[in-house]
Amino acid sequence: MNPLQSNSLPPSFFDNIYSKDPDPWKFETSDYEANKYAATIAALPKERYRSAFEIGGSIGVLTEKLQKRCDSLLSIDVSKLAQDRAIERCQHLSNVKFEIMRVPEQYPDEMFDLTLVSEVGYYWCWEDLKKSQQRILEHLEPGGHLLLVHWTLYVRDYPLRGDEVHDSFFELTPKLRHLKGQREEEYRLDLFERV
Repeated sequence: MNPLQSNSLPPSFFDNIYSKDPDPWKFETSDYEANKYAATIAALPKERYRSAFEIGGSIGVLTEKLQKRCDSLLSIDVSKLAQDRAIERCQHLSNVKFEIMRVPEQYPDEMFDLTLVSEVGYYWCWEDLKKSQQRILEHLEPGGHLLLVHWTLYVRDYPLRGDEVHDSFFELTPKLRHLKGQREEEYRLDLFERV
């Protein structure tokens, strides 16, 4: 945990980044992102999900790929700038809904059979990570899947590291069962099932 960061990163942090560059992490063009997205989709054990929840959908590049496996997908983000681009990208997709929402303070009421936390957990402080875990568990159906994917290298501005986020979910047994783990040079993927 970054001792200098006791708070989660605020929405203004992301709006500032997106105002300078509409694709600051090169989601649309990077080979790293393309390979990671392919691994993310390949890790899903079911061909089809009834109701999926993507926390931190950004500009919608992964959203567009993920929706092919979902009857309904709710994608949220804290940045309106990012989400406006996601809405434009996915405007032809009737199974995708978008909302501006900040987890854990806000959370949708419905239950999901898939929750995706990709490249967002390390923006939370430790306390918000723990609260987010509770919200995720409360809204994940028994037998539903939770997929985590995070960059594992150190970033000075982030409250947590990717490994800290993933390791903390292993502490949620017996409520979660670990189904799959994959570690690459710069990211980590873990799949859990709600017991």
